Amino acid sequence: MTTQAPSEDLDWLLADFSARVPHVLGAVLASSDGVTRYRHGFDDASADRLSAIATGMCSLGTGLSTIHQPMAGVEQVIVECAGGYLFVSKAGLNGVLGVLAAREAEVGVVGYEITMLVRSVRGHLGTPTRLSPAPSPDWAQ
Repeated sequence: MTTQAPSEDLDWLLADFSARVPHVLGAVLASSDGVTRYRHGFDDASADRLSAIATGMCSLGTGLSTIHQPMAGVEQVIVECAGGYLFVSKAGLNGVLGVLAAREAEVGVVGYEITMLVRSVRGHLGTPTRLSPAPSPDWAQ
C-alpha cells in the first residue's frame, strides 16, 4: 500500500537522516491514516506495518486531550523495546514520521535530530488530505 507523490520523492531525505544519525535503522513517513508515503530501511510490507503502528501511536497520544486538555497535540512518542526504540513524531500537515533505532542509540540525540528534521522540512513532510469521491448520480444507483 506504499504510495509516493509523483512530483517529490523524499526517500532520499529519510536515507540521509538514517545515515547521519547514529544507530538509526530506518524511517517511514506516513499519512495520518496510516498509508506509507516514503520509507528507508524497510521493505514495503514492513514499512506498511510500521506506518500503521506509528499513526496508531500518534492517535493514542492525541487521545490524551480528552483526559487532560493541556496534553493536546502530540509532538513525539518514544517506545522503548528490548532491542531498541520507536520514535513517532507529527510531521507537517497530516504526516507522521516513524523512526526505529537500535538499543545503542542515544535517545536524546535521535529525538533532537527528529525534531530538527521535522522543523527544517515541515512543509514537504505533510501529506494532503484525501478527498472523498464524488457522490454517484441518482441514475447510477
